[in-house]
Amino acid sequence: MSLPAPAGSAVTERKAVPRRLLMCRPEHFTVAYRINPWMNPEDPTDTSVALGQWQTLYDTYVALGHDVELIDPIAGLPDMVYAANGGFTLDGVAYTARFTHPERQPEGPAYGDWFAANGFRVHEAQRINEGEGDFLLVGDVILAGTGFRTSVESHAELAQVTGREVVTLRLVDPRFYHLDTALAVLDPTGADANIAYLPLAFDEASRAELGRRYPDAVEVGIEDARWLGLNSISDGRNVVIASRATGFEASLRERGYTPIGLDLAELLLGGGGVKCCTLELRGDR
Repeated sequence: MSLPAPAGSAVTERKAVPRRLLMCRPEHFTVAYRINPWMNPEDPTDTSVALGQWQTLYDTYVALGHDVELIDPIAGLPDMVYAANGGFTLDGVAYTARFTHPERQPEGPAYGDWFAANGFRVHEAQRINEGEGDFLLVGDVILAGTGFRTSVESHAELAQVTGREVVTLRLVDPRFYHLDTALAVLDPTGADANIAYLPLAFDEASRAELGRRYPDAVEVGIEDARWLGLNSISDGRNVVIASRATGFEASLRERGYTPIGLDLAELLLGGGGVKCCTLELRGDR
């Protein structure tokens, strides 16, 4: 279960900040191979159900006032729906993805072409990384995951490209193979930028670093994380999460957030949730 707010803490009045997002319709969604613990090709998937659940997520973003753009899906790339892995954007620069597994490697150039066609200055990554799956902007700092997919060397490359501090965090549980499955950004901007995370997904040094930087973070338990409850999107007030992450939902309400629970169970069969389906587009400052 998620831990309650610290004793004596006041509920803060949260402010929603609309965001610009990129998504990809799951027109070719299926589970045809196994590259993470969630994927089982022998289990049936239903593309029409995935499309319906994805559409609900899209409609939710639009209703919240976010600007949602779309990249065309490509046949033969069933995981392209997980747009978060397509790269990382900041200050009008797009740092492209360079995927670990051959099955997903063509996605990197596809997203890179979209960035270039939509006004971003594209930096072609030389190091293995899986975009916002392992790079999360919290205030002025980029938290960067490693251990299963994204290389530590890419962290240094991203720091050079963006000019921002990049903090390396090591993941140790294969169920949470991307940072965005084990850590959620609750307040993306400002001095009060904050997170929620699953402590057991990180090594001891990373837990200590997160505790030092975010003493008021929401600690989430495995009961909620196993539904990819932390794979969420927040605008600073509204937090779109997995509907089964009920403990996390309660903790968010205690902190003054408005959680919005959605069922993305079909897309979870591929190892993705709310955040996996969503890449933030950050233009020039």
